[in-house]
Amino acid sequence: MGADHTRPAPSAPPGVRRILVATVVPLFVVTVIAALVLWPHDSRQADGGAEPARHHGTVTRVVTEPCPPTPEAPGAAEGPCGTVTVKVEQGPDSGQQVETPVPAGPGAPVVAVGDEVVLVQLADPADPTATSYQIAEHQRGKPMVWLVALFAAAIVAFGRLRGLAALAGLAASFAILLAFVVPGIAAGGSPLLIAITGSALIMFVVLYLTHGITAQTSVAVLGTLGSLVLTGVLGSLATAATHLTGFGSEEATTLSMYQRDVDLHGLLLAGIIIGSLGVLDDVTVTQAATVTELAHANPGLSRTQLYRAATRVGRAHIASTVNTIVLAYAGASLPLLLLLTADSRPVSQILTSEFLAQEIVRSAVATLGLVAAVPLTTALAALVATAGRGPADDRARDTRPAPTPRPSADRDAALEALSATRPGGPSTPAPARWPDPERSTDTAW
Repeated sequence: MGADHTRPAPSAPPGVRRILVATVVPLFVVTVIAALVLWPHDSRQADGGAEPARHHGTVTRVVTEPCPPTPEAPGAAEGPCGTVTVKVEQGPDSGQQVETPVPAGPGAPVVAVGDEVVLVQLADPADPTATSYQIAEHQRGKPMVWLVALFAAAIVAFGRLRGLAALAGLAASFAILLAFVVPGIAAGGSPLLIAITGSALIMFVVLYLTHGITAQTSVAVLGTLGSLVLTGVLGSLATAATHLTGFGSEEATTLSMYQRDVDLHGLLLAGIIIGSLGVLDDVTVTQAATVTELAHANPGLSRTQLYRAATRVGRAHIASTVNTIVLAYAGASLPLLLLLTADSRPVSQILTSEFLAQEIVRSAVATLGLVAAVPLTTALAALVATAGRGPADDRARDTRPAPTPRPSADRDAALEALSATRPGGPSTPAPARWPDPERSTDTAW
């Protein structure tokens, strides 16, 4: 996450470093204490007793045949029909060939000879000792391992040590999400508090691990943390004003049936905060680095000039990032958007319905937090970059007159002087190799 800058940033004055340490360290300690208090010590474990056994197998034969008529479909029944022979690789029937029906129905996998599949072993309710097999899905382990290996190799090959640090930060992010955020919410904790605490913990670990312990990184940390808090406040106000309940998706409704203690309204806010964290990191790190690079390239810039110049860069960044946020949410909700074409209600009712209103609120709140991150981080970075200067120095730089431009000669007079013949000497003849001395050298349109 964030921008990469290979050249190390200039070190801040000792006084500035002490102020940053005195600000960042207590915030980190508070984050760790909050994580320990909210840690899910008694998280519930899912009961897997009712889940059917799943085993790996390899398809050795596929036989398709016409589907027989049924009372529901007297004509041609929906297919495909037939049998699939699979060699079982796990479980009590390992090494044996078993027959399963050809997978059918919406989303059923299409199998061929040689495919590696996952078998589900089902027991007959009338006779628990009798079992049968069904093909559930394809095995995806090997392709995913190769894809992850290619991803890691590309990151390390391009980023080198910084790429390794980025992979370590990514692993830390997943560890915090899977060990703290998800179990904490599942255990009935406050999704908003857990999301803010988990996001702050991810931010501290990832930013310092990826970009190093520098004043520039500390500025990005403070800007990100302030924007996260603002995003949480705006999200709470927006969801309360629009009366969102969190039941706007099928997944949330299903979750409410299995885990009644989960606060779906808070879960919606948690999703907004965690979803905006990655983009916030990118913007704050870029703004802090921009101010540092501008101050290093031109030490004569005042604090106000640094802020204005870096803000112009931030505006360009925000203009592209806002589109990124909206497209990311639209891509994740593409099936939801396709349902709009089949909905006969007026557009105003569709846009204000629960399932679409929460996506609009999610995008708007994340964008507002992102916009607030630019001036906040830029102002902090400008203060740090110009630390040690007196107010009089900045005022003098701001009021310094612009350099006087050189007087420009009249164009016609300059051309006439250049084309005039030197006094006292003949004009220089054209080179012999030039075929037509009078021909113009201008390229024809």
